[in-house]
Amino acid sequence: MQLRVVHRTTFEYDGKAVASYNQARLTPQTTPEQIVSHSRVEVSPAPWIYEYRDYFGTAVTAFEVLEPHDSMTVTATATVHTNRPPAGMPTISWEELADPDVMDRWTEYLALAPMTEPGEDFAARVKQIGADASLPGDAARAICELVQREVEYRVGATDVHSRAADVWEQRAGVCQDMAHLAIGGMRQLGIPARYVSGYFHPRARPEIGETVPGESHAWVEWWDHGWHAFDPTNDTEPGDRYVVVATGRDYDDVKPLSGIYSGAATSAMDVEVTVTRLG
Repeated sequence: MQLRVVHRTTFEYDGKAVASYNQARLTPQTTPEQIVSHSRVEVSPAPWIYEYRDYFGTAVTAFEVLEPHDSMTVTATATVHTNRPPAGMPTISWEELADPDVMDRWTEYLALAPMTEPGEDFAARVKQIGADASLPGDAARAICELVQREVEYRVGATDVHSRAADVWEQRAGVCQDMAHLAIGGMRQLGIPARYVSGYFHPRARPEIGETVPGESHAWVEWWDHGWHAFDPTNDTEPGDRYVVVATGRDYDDVKPLSGIYSGAATSAMDVEVTVTRLG
């Protein structure tokens, strides 16, 4: 499938912002399952730009706007060809995951940080899942199913700083929260798991040429002789409608936009994402 994604963020200030220093993680990855044929990040007012790849391999556009400005717009456009084969059956065993070499290699995806710490009640549920699962891959899927079944998708129930334990307690959150909760459960069982950010076309059968509203999305991957993806929010394996932008330990590693500025306070921020199937 060929998809075009346009992600536009506009900041309005109460007066003049004197200087702004930012990082954008908005450029999709090129992998065996998706090829980026075109990508561009545009900023207005015109900035100084530097591009690099971060520790986790994500393309980063760092930019500075040093002239006084009362608004700033960041527009990322990408055309991506996706071809995701069905996920294979789980193969790695609990004994293989416990091997010191495996644990050392993926240690950063095994640590429980505040955003992914699941809390005692969820931890007890996960422990039982681990005891019943013959393979780690089966446990990972069961954890995703538990999150999807018991956590209501509710916009406004959380914010970007919410913790997995609080999400489970209130049984409500958005895709970021469900990903953090699933990751925390997997890591508790010793399954390396990471956070994935990107986009997906919301239509089950996208029409060629039709542009539809979209949004940033988050899902998870766990290690099973390779990274295996699952979307706990939609209870599905990511297919050709999904576009991967960044991976990391949690949301803090993959923020679409982050930075600092001086001057007037931000009065408004507007985010618009559109997705078009081109072929």
